Amino acid sequence: MTQHASPALPAHRPGASRQAPEAPDNPGPSRTTRPWMPALLYTLGFLTLYLLAICTPWGQRAENALFHLGEGNPEAAWIYPLSGAAYDSTPLPPLELSAKPTLMVGLAVIVVLTLVRRCWRQGCAALGVVILTTGGKEVLKSTLPRPDLVGAPENLLDQGFPSGHTAIPAALTLAAVLVVSPRIRPYVATAGVLWLACIAAYSATMGGHRPSEVLGATLLACACYGLATWLLPPAAVPDATRSPRALPVITLTPALAVALVSGARNDTLTRSLVSAATAFICAALVCYAAVGRPAHAARRTRPALD
Repeated sequence: MTQHASPALPAHRPGASRQAPEAPDNPGPSRTTRPWMPALLYTLGFLTLYLLAICTPWGQRAENALFHLGEGNPEAAWIYPLSGAAYDSTPLPPLELSAKPTLMVGLAVIVVLTLVRRCWRQGCAALGVVILTTGGKEVLKSTLPRPDLVGAPENLLDQGFPSGHTAIPAALTLAAVLVVSPRIRPYVATAGVLWLACIAAYSATMGGHRPSEVLGATLLACACYGLATWLLPPAAVPDATRSPRALPVITLTPALAVALVSGARNDTLTRSLVSAATAFICAALVCYAAVGRPAHAARRTRPALD
C-alpha cells in the first residue's frame, strides 16, 4: 500500500504567540510629539532669572558692578561703528531706529512665506511667536517692578527687563524656522543664531541692557516658540531629525566667535567676557529650541525594533 506523507506541520516555537500586536491603520497622534515641558521650563527660567537678578540685593549688585567696569565710553566697544550711534552711520538691524522697520519687514516675510508655501498653521504660529514675544516684552517692561534694594544711582533704576533689541532677532529666528522649507531650515536657523549672538552681545557690552535683560528676552521668545509648537498638530511641527547631527556644533562655534567679537571692548576684559558669555547662552537657547527639541520628540516616538 502506498503511503502518503502527511504535510509537515510548522514547528511550535515558544514565544511565537507573544508577538507584538499590530499597529492600527490610522494611529492617533501621540502627545509626546508635541510636549508641553519645554514651554514650561523656559517660562520658569524667565521667572527665576527675574527673581534672582532683579529682586535680590546680590543680584542687583552683581549686574550694577558691570556698568562701572572700564571707562564707560561706548566708543571703546568694537561694535560701536555698527551701532548706529556714530554720526551718519547705518545701524545694524534692529539697533537704534531700525528696530521697528526690522520687525515690520520680518513680519512681512513671514506672511509672504506662508502664502507661497501655503503652510497656514505654521504661518499663524510664527506670527504668534513674534507678536507674543514683542508684545509681551512691552507689557512686562511696564508691569514688572525693579525695586531699588542697593541704593543704586538713578540712571540704573530704569526698567529694561526684558531687552527689546534682543527679543526681535530671537523671535524672528524661531518664527522663520516654522515657515521655511525643511531643506533650508538648518541654514536659516544658523543665520538667525549668529544674528542673535551679535545683537545680544551688543546690548550687553554697550550698557543698554544688563545680562539678565538680554537672557530674559531670549527665554521669553523660546517660551512663546515652545507654546506654539505644543499647540500645533504633530504633523505641522518642524522635524529636526533631517538636520545634520553636527548642526549644533557647526552653529554654535561661529556663534561663539561672533559673541566674542561683538562683546569686545578696549577698556575692560571682564565686561567683554561677560557680554560674550551672555550672548553665547542666548544663541545656545535659541539653537536648542529651533533644532534640538523636535529631534528629541521624534526619537521618543520612534517604534522600537526587536
